Amino acid sequence: MTSEQCNRIFEQVIDDYHQYNDIYADPQNPFSENTIEDLMYAKCWIDTMQWHMEDEIRNPGIQPVEAVKWKRAIDHSNQLRTDIVEDIDVYFLDKFKEVTPSETARFNTESPAGAIDRLSILALKIYHMRLETVRTDATEAHIAKCRQKLFVLMQQQTDLSLAIDELLEDIANGDKYMKVYRQMKMYNDPALNPVLYNNKK
Repeated sequence: MTSEQCNRIFEQVIDDYHQYNDIYADPQNPFSENTIEDLMYAKCWIDTMQWHMEDEIRNPGIQPVEAVKWKRAIDHSNQLRTDIVEDIDVYFLDKFKEVTPSETARFNTESPAGAIDRLSILALKIYHMRLETVRTDATEAHIAKCRQKLFVLMQQQTDLSLAIDELLEDIANGDKYMKVYRQMKMYNDPALNPVLYNNKK
């Protein structure tokens, strides 16, 4: 799995989603279950759904009940997103399990899946910023500003893609090592969120 493959899958997901443009549409994941491609597709689909949930909750005319509905949906999506990032790191940890790190191997501040998570979000930013550059109802100043932002985002994608490939190569060569860091989010857990477990009494 290279960054190029990741970016290609992420673009496919975003295009697939916008055929429906429906937060509740069922993803038509074309990849075999339990493969890294399957995980990448599912990861970006969650991100794409959540992108549009975040748009909905920022509607200035939203009613409180509707806002609560979207907030809870976003919380659920965040949990799914966290879980699948961990699953991707588990995949890489297993992939490199036979590699013996060198005595000078260093630990990276971000895991492979953490960086891939950011790459998925960048794909979404690029897609939506590109849409802003072709709006017919926006000013030339707006279009120009969005073109500049799109250029920056695409450069960020290039840089992050290279960094991911270099990190995976370093791990494969034993120059760096990785771990799976569990997020252990507490707010969704009725046993760990005091508001939830105190309300049971």
